[in-house]
Amino acid sequence: MKVKRTDAHDRFTYFQQQDFDIAACCQNLIDKKPFGDNPFYIFAHARTIGLDEKIKLYASGKYKTLDLVPEKTIIWQPRLTKPRAQTNSMLFKAYPGTDLIKVIWILPPKELWAQFKKGNMTENPTIITSIYDFENNREQLEAREDDDFDDKTIDRIYQEIGMSAKNSHNGLAKVIDTLRSK
Repeated sequence: MKVKRTDAHDRFTYFQQQDFDIAACCQNLIDKKPFGDNPFYIFAHARTIGLDEKIKLYASGKYKTLDLVPEKTIIWQPRLTKPRAQTNSMLFKAYPGTDLIKVIWILPPKELWAQFKKGNMTENPTIITSIYDFENNREQLEAREDDDFDDKTIDRIYQEIGMSAKNSHNGLAKVIDTLRSK
């Protein structure tokens, strides 16, 4: 099959302009400062959407038919520890207060790996390296980074977040009680 140069360009342009902006998703999470000014990982992974969620999305009016509702969604999870590497996931390290985001890995679903190889229209050096490391250096891929916190510091940060959430909840409960008593 011969592909016209203009058709290939149009497909490539469409591929580049898809409604999925990794940088915007990462920046949104960084702006929320889930761990204050501490560096943290952003773990993005796909999750299958349940039928109840699909129906809710369809009912929202965003999709014309139930068949158009996607099968999966991407969960963007902030974390202080590095997760185990898995296919169909991305891992970044964010440094709030700076414009630095370190790409640890980008691993598409295994059945799509071949399309990112060198020489293909969708060739991507970051993905190629991630796939190679996943297959050949997984221990290194999952190893702690030099600037990771030790376990005690991580526990302290989580305790502070827990106390803050508890205090917020208690404060909210007091407001609700005050409103009920009026």
